[in-house]
Amino acid sequence: MTLLQWFIFFLAVQVVHYLGTWKLYQKAGRKSWEAAVPVYNAVVLMKIIRKPVWWTILLFIPVVNLIMFPVVWVLTLKSFGKKSTLDTILGIVTLGLYIYYINYMEDVKYITQEEYDAEKKKESTISSLLFAVVVATIVHTYIMQPFTIPTASLEKTLLIGDFLFVSKFHYGARTPMTAVAAPMVHDTIPVINKKSYSNWPQLPSFRLPGFENPEKNDIVVFNWPTDTVTNFRDTKTAGLRKPIDKKSNYVKRCVGTPGDNLSIVNGDVHINGEKFTLSDRAKLQYNHTIYSKKGVTPQLLISNDVKEFYRTYEIRNLSSQAQIDALRPYITGYDASTEGLITIKTSANGLPYSVIQSYQINAQEVADYQMTANLTLEKAEKLRAVTGIDSVIKFVKKNQGLEMFPHTKPTWTEDNMGPIYVPEAGKTVELNSETLPFYKMIIQEYEGNDLKVTGNEIRINGEVATSYTFKQNYYWMMGDNRHNSLDSRFWGFVPEDHIVGKPVFIWMSLDQNESWKNIGKKVRWDRMFTTVSGNGEPVSYFKYFLILLVGWFGFDYFRKKKKKANS
Repeated sequence: MTLLQWFIFFLAVQVVHYLGTWKLYQKAGRKSWEAAVPVYNAVVLMKIIRKPVWWTILLFIPVVNLIMFPVVWVLTLKSFGKKSTLDTILGIVTLGLYIYYINYMEDVKYITQEEYDAEKKKESTISSLLFAVVVATIVHTYIMQPFTIPTASLEKTLLIGDFLFVSKFHYGARTPMTAVAAPMVHDTIPVINKKSYSNWPQLPSFRLPGFENPEKNDIVVFNWPTDTVTNFRDTKTAGLRKPIDKKSNYVKRCVGTPGDNLSIVNGDVHINGEKFTLSDRAKLQYNHTIYSKKGVTPQLLISNDVKEFYRTYEIRNLSSQAQIDALRPYITGYDASTEGLITIKTSANGLPYSVIQSYQINAQEVADYQMTANLTLEKAEKLRAVTGIDSVIKFVKKNQGLEMFPHTKPTWTEDNMGPIYVPEAGKTVELNSETLPFYKMIIQEYEGNDLKVTGNEIRINGEVATSYTFKQNYYWMMGDNRHNSLDSRFWGFVPEDHIVGKPVFIWMSLDQNESWKNIGKKVRWDRMFTTVSGNGEPVSYFKYFLILLVGWFGFDYFRKKKKKANS
């Protein structure tokens, strides 16, 4: 919706409110015209239902107002003696229109202060719960949002199973664009896995003032620009256009800021011709090929703390569906190369001996002369010094067709691409058949222009265009796990209005490969209450948190004990 459309909608709501409540205003001792004045009518209504005037603000905060509207409808009905369960249900399911019936068809009376005080005692618990939900929604939307690391794209820096607090105020919180949505969830309602929002109406969006802009080396949470998934738990399906604030949340490292000329050379990012220097907490990972004349065994890699590689097994003469089903959870790839022989790939954990034994599977692990493992550069250097390993070579991809952004460069790969200009607000670029693929999504999707291309002629909003001036800033985001990250190399720029916030704190970290029965390893205690940014090794503040928590409970216990003794 445009600002004009939204203003018309706002005025329509005021008319609806006036027509449905003006008699009730009169019965509460107010003037009927007071129900018609925007904003002021909400202030007066708070006085009628005997609630603080500052509640008016909550009615105009997107998402929070979805909680407040039903509350105000019900409290309005109760203020005129309509307090039965049926009245409450009718007030909510009719979206407040039941108040029209009360306004015109029933001769209700405004309740006295004594009646209100008696009813208020019953509502104390509900009011406390409502207040908690409203506060939590405000914090979640405008201040701090919990976030879970779902993928390995920043592995070693952030781990799968890390639970983060993401600051909305560092870069400035966005006002919600989606007006009708379930509070404190994203695009999916948990358990039932259904869409959590309505595409209409959409609010004009703006960003509140922040303390900083995203900088190179910042880890940033943002809405995935090209997210069009239709199944809200399966990112492989596509076809749905989502509002910006309901696109999937991604977390990557910012490596390119507005105005940069960026290239990737053999896996290394270069900015304006110079190799980009990462913070000392960043742990870049690449696939490496490990060679040994004696054969590279999984035991050799595991003993050197290498955990991300594939193991190969030869499976002979599978004779039952039960055997196939038992193997299925561990298989990452397979090749039925000859009759009666299947070669399978597994993760570094391999096939459990208990499965092989229980299902009598004829499995033989294959030790090859070379294996591919995902390593940090430091780990690769250490492996080169290990006896029995002849060489460790960083893998550089040679051919990916048109898979890489902007999908017109057949020689570009995720390890070698560029140069690419990262757009800056107010800057102008030349448009032609060569440059348009870089900026097509920006012009058409992110900045809302009508774009038509006929041969070599480019028209924007009906006018022939040979250049384009950007309306907002853009960023280039990449994962530290360079060969296991879906990032800007594949889908391009991240618009400024897609930026969500800055991860600042890891409050919990759970190892997805460990059972809760082994809680000592399941919980990564050394990562709890550590900061995300900064230099040097992360430091856990968990023990200080426990000291403060014990201190608070002790203080609260003696405070209550003293109060009880004095009463």
